[in-house]
Amino acid sequence: MFSTLNEKFEKIISSVKGKAIVTEDDLDLTLREIRIALLEADVALLVVKDFINNIKSNILGQEVLKSIKPDQMIIKFVHAELVKILGSDNESLKINNTGLTKFLFCGLQGSGKTTTVAKVANYLKKHSRKKILLVSADIYRPAAQEQLQILSKQIGIDYLLPENLTTVESITKKSLEYVSQNLYDLLLFDTAGRQTVNSQMMDELKLIANVLEPQEKILVADSLTGQDAANIAKNFRDAINVTSIILTRVDGDGKGGAALSVKSIAGAPIKFIGTGEKIDQLEAF
Repeated sequence: MFSTLNEKFEKIISSVKGKAIVTEDDLDLTLREIRIALLEADVALLVVKDFINNIKSNILGQEVLKSIKPDQMIIKFVHAELVKILGSDNESLKINNTGLTKFLFCGLQGSGKTTTVAKVANYLKKHSRKKILLVSADIYRPAAQEQLQILSKQIGIDYLLPENLTTVESITKKSLEYVSQNLYDLLLFDTAGRQTVNSQMMDELKLIANVLEPQEKILVADSLTGQDAANIAKNFRDAINVTSIILTRVDGDGKGGAALSVKSIAGAPIKFIGTGEKIDQLEAF
């Protein structure tokens, strides 16, 4: 996923490796090359600016250039900033020890969201003994509800068909009634893929979140969206305060820019990555 960026970073850092003295000009040149590498990897400009500014202020503030091994200290700060953005630990989904846990999934059209819902359900089935229910509130694309129903059968997990319900609010309320009556542990709630410019659909997502009151609000984002990932993350963050991120189509992305952008802008951890189209091709990040 970060193969291209990793290769470029290694090449850039090698230019200061072994130097007994690193001047501020050397530092500026190194940071400039890192900046270019990040932009070429489709990291959002705002994220790149913060990344570079943080590294430079830390290096100059702690007088790293005057230290005994300045080259190693620079490498250390670059690494630390990357870890700060992406997180140092694997974070799992928040699941209540007792009672119902609700996961709300959102994302743009074509991000692989509905398939990801089934992948997460399959993953949770394998790693827990929870009773799981899948629901789709996509009232705009009937094929999406059918798709989730078919996938639920493939993985052997219950699916609630929202028959004769034509609004997202009625589907949400029906789902809550159903899980309560049938003692489910986990509710995975799929929503319509939306365009972030469509304020009506974003308002609808807010309504669902308010009624559902989920423990996790999961943004499913396509890693191939590159710099657009930052705008996507911002819009969903502002709408419902996203708590987790799942990146899809990571198998086709060697740059990694979307991961850096989405995590930084949304301010939420990446929990899973989709590594292929098959139902079991989901990995903890």
